[in-house]
Formats: sequence, C-alpha cells, structure tokens
Amino acid sequence: MHHPELTPGGAERVATIDLDAIEHNVRTIASKVAPARVMAVVKADAYGHGAVPVARAALRAGAAFLGAVHVSEALALRAAGIDAPILSWLHTASTDFPAALAAGVDLGVSGWELEPIAEAARAAGRTARVHLKIDTGLGRNGCPADLWPALTARAAELEAEGVLRVAGIFSHFSVADEPERPETGEQLGAFEAALEVARAAGLRPETRHIANTPGLLTRTDAHYDMVRLGLGMYGLSPLEGVTSADLGLRPAMRLSCQVAAAKRVPAGQGVSYGLRWHAQRPTTLALIPLGYADGIPRIAEGAPVLLGGRVLRSVGRVAMDQFVVDLGPDVAPEDVVGTEAVLFGGEGEPPVEAWAEAASTLNYEIVTRISPRVPRAYVGAHAAADAAAPEGTRP
Repeated sequence: MHHPELTPGGAERVATIDLDAIEHNVRTIASKVAPARVMAVVKADAYGHGAVPVARAALRAGAAFLGAVHVSEALALRAAGIDAPILSWLHTASTDFPAALAAGVDLGVSGWELEPIAEAARAAGRTARVHLKIDTGLGRNGCPADLWPALTARAAELEAEGVLRVAGIFSHFSVADEPERPETGEQLGAFEAALEVARAAGLRPETRHIANTPGLLTRTDAHYDMVRLGLGMYGLSPLEGVTSADLGLRPAMRLSCQVAAAKRVPAGQGVSYGLRWHAQRPTTLALIPLGYADGIPRIAEGAPVLLGGRVLRSVGRVAMDQFVVDLGPDVAPEDVVGTEAVLFGGEGEPPVEAWAEAASTLNYEIVTRISPRVPRAYVGAHAAADAAAPEGTRP
C-alpha cells in the first residue's frame, strides 16, 4: 500500500498564531481610539491564542493594560515576567485577593468583594487598586443601580482610610454588536449617571471604561479613557456583515492538520455516528484528525476545509478525534494522505466565521474552544521571544 513520506515528530495538527497580526490589530485599533488607551483582553488563554505570547505582542504594539478575568490568569502573566497593569474582575469566595495585591493586580469590584479586598489590603499594609463595576443593563456581574450609591460611598470611606484607591469605574455593553439597537445608548446614559454618583461620593477615578470591541468600533462616544480590545485583537469582526478586512484587521489563528487517511467508497456509504450522511455516488473520503476533543464543534456539519487547493465540505458528524471530508470521485487516496488540510485561517483560506455558521455559534467561540491538545506554533518577527518561558521557569 502507498504511504506518505514519514516525518516523525512533525506537526500532525497545529494552531499557528501570527503575532505580527496581533501587533497590527492592536496598532490599528489604538489609532482609531486615541487618545483613549487600549486594554488588551487576554482572558481564556487569549481566546485560545496563548495569553503570554499575545500579551507580550500587544504590549509591544502599545496596549497600556491587560485584561485577565480571573486572578489566577493574572498571576500566570506575572509569573511569566509581565509587569504591565492588569485588571481581573470575576471573583468567587475562593479568589486569592492577598496574592493579587502582592502581584499588583487591579481588581474589579461589583459589590461583596469590596470588604474582603480591603481586609486583605489592611493585612498586607498595601493600598489595593480597584475598579468599581456598575451594571448598566447587561444583568451579569456589576453593581445594581440601586446599590451603587452605597458602594461608591463605602469605597470613598476606604479610600480615605488609605486601604484602597478607586482607580477605575467600568461597565460592559450587551448589544453593541447590533449598532441599530437603542440599548447601547441607554447603557451609556446609565454609565454617565453612575459616574456622576461616584463624583458626588468624592471618587476621582483615573480610568473610565465601558467599550468592548463592537462598542469601540461603533460608538466613539464610548471610548472614555480606555477601551477593552478583545475579539478585534485576534483579527476577527464582531459585526454581522462586516469582515475582518473591512475593519483593517488580520486574523491571527490558522488551524491546520495533516490528512490522516483517505479511501474510495461506493455510492450509499454512510459516514460517522448516526449515519447522517451517505455518498450519492462513488467518491473518495479524507479523514481529518481533529474532533470535538480538539475543540471542533460536534454539530459543525458541512463546514469548509481547504485541501489540495480546493475548499471542500465536511460530511457526517464530528467525532471526538476526527471528521470526514468528501473529496469527490476524481481524487486518488494516495494523493492526499499526509497533505495539509486547513480548517480556517487568513486570506485565501476558509474564514473562522464559516465554521461558526456551521456550528450555529460565534467566531469568538470557535477560536477560544480550540483545546490544549492542539499545539500552538508562533510566527512573527518576535515570535521566539514572545513564546519563550521567562528565565527561571524553563525545565
């Protein structure tokens, strides 16, 4: 039987991250929002791109702040030697506030967290930096409007005591990716009202921020002192009908693998669990060694794959480790085994949005869910340095 040229140890599957694209995207957005500063949001391992390399690239490109939703994520950045300002804002009763303060991490406060943070600051003899969060309509974390006067008044008392500094006030949009909806304007009105209450309490935060990527793109009046750049930093568009190219952004992740196997099958051959697809004619099927354990959505049937210069479609259900592509009747199996298959990437390759459409989800989810089982490879002018472990942490 024919077999491909063997390359033991080569990349069987890989998510290639273009750090030059990250830098380009940060600079592009920074130029749009100046003089507002940019917070580079690197939560969830930088949306699956790798928090440490992406953070280093974003800071080099001019980001002034990093956003890491959990304190544990912020501490990992500190352990990698990153000393830029970091904000973490989603806490539980088990969050290590003392470690956060020792590492100089700014902490978001929606209510209950204020007193534990103050207690940790007193015990450590430190002044905690906090950003108070007001719920302007999203309905997740953030202080309800009726409790905001009490929260700001208590924060002012603690600030006068010297145990904390209210460095910021922030909120989050709910529908900024749908620019025609009125709720974004309503949220901005609620944010302005919350800022006035804070001023009346004697607070003078240096940083006000509410705009996420869709907000900073569609509402210049939402830029304030800083914007939080998430999806756009990774070169993806949050707006329906608007492409990355339309925004001047470059997708940073490319997902590819080697074709694991291929075979000719007769008409009527079923494919994968449930046999939801059957060949309508004799054809050649290619086996793609990526599945839902790698983050490929199980429901993404009919998704595109670039193989041999053609964009083909997946057939049948995605399994844990693999899925199948129909190559058509004219392709010899021996011509494709071991060749590259690209699920999504940049120019000339399937966009990640096509996979999102096949899975009835968002581009955010597709890139973020690519699992650690898929190795990351970094490219770009500073890729080796950005991806390197800091001195003292290498095995």
